[in-house]
This record gives sequence, C-alpha cells and structure tokens, in this order.
Amino acid sequence: MTEETPPKPVPAAAAAPKKGPVATDASQKPLVLGLAAAVPGSVLSAKEFVGETTVDVALDRILDALRHLKNASFTYLVDLTAVDWKDRQPRFDVVYYLHSFQKGNERIRLKVGVKEGEECPSATAVFETSNWMEREVFDLFGITFKDHPDLRRILTWEGFNGHPLRKDFPVEGIDTGAAIYPDRYPEGGGPAPDDPNRKTLS
Repeated sequence: MTEETPPKPVPAAAAAPKKGPVATDASQKPLVLGLAAAVPGSVLSAKEFVGETTVDVALDRILDALRHLKNASFTYLVDLTAVDWKDRQPRFDVVYYLHSFQKGNERIRLKVGVKEGEECPSATAVFETSNWMEREVFDLFGITFKDHPDLRRILTWEGFNGHPLRKDFPVEGIDTGAAIYPDRYPEGGGPAPDDPNRKTLS
C-alpha cells in the first residue's frame, strides 16, 4: 500500500486592499457656485473629502471671497494657517477655515497658493481675529501679509533665526538666538537656573 501525498494547501486569497475615502469634485455645490458667481475669477477648483468642502481661490481674490462668505453667514473664522510643500510651486498654501452657525454648523475651507517671498493679502479688514493668526503664520512659516496692522513675531522673538514650521528648518533645532541677550542668558541656552527672570510652572 503506497502512502498518498497529502494535497497542497490552497493559498488563501490575497486580501483586497482597503479603499479609503476619495475626494470628489465639488465645483457644482450651491455654496461653491454662489461664490464663483459673486466673485468672478475666485474659484480655481473645489473638492469634497469626508464631508468637507475645500475651495482653491486665486490669491488676488481671497479678500473678496472671504467677504462674500462672511455676508453669506460664515461669520466665524475658525483658523488661519499654512502648509509648506517645499519643492512645489507655489511653495505655500495659506488656509482659511470658516464656520456658519446659521447653516447648521456648515464649514468651508479656502486655500490660496503663495510663492516664496510673495505677499498674501491680510484678512484683518474682513476678520479682525485673523490678526494674531497671521502673525503666527508669519513667525512660523515666514509668509508676509500685506496691509497687516502689526506684523511681527508672536511665538518666537525678533532676531530669531528662521521659521520653525518650514520643511527646511532643522529637525534638531538651531541656535536659539539667546546670545542676543548676553546679560541675561548664558551662551547657547535659555534662562539660567538662578536667573531672577526665569519662569517656572507652579
């Protein structure tokens, strides 16, 4: 009697890759169509992703777009920030998050592309609260805002070398610039332990 060779196990079917959410065109949404009609030349493209609408807006039309949306009940500027793409042209995106309480807490995101060294119009004439937000973007990304009433650093100090949220800022950090205060700080460091100006958490 011969011993039969056991059948080879059938390999399990490879698991199909899971598909995540996909961005879809949002250019025909009423909100986007209304913006495009009210501010001609403002809408470059629009997409929807996980229920959120993002509109790419022409840089020279951003203030008009913000005014239109504010008048259309998007009265709350939730945030104004930026993204550094480093090797892309234009290098930066300045991003605006708007919220409408009237429209059932609907939100819309606007983005404008800003080149290295190019000015972005300040939104302070439309949303006063953008004042400190733009200062933060200026400080951390080095993007300047035209007609800002008080554009200066807000998280680092005048004389700080660089902009910490740029992609080319060294991950390991740099000289903090504390040497510009030699009478208060030791070379290359922050406040000394015995410095009377040293602040600690209580």
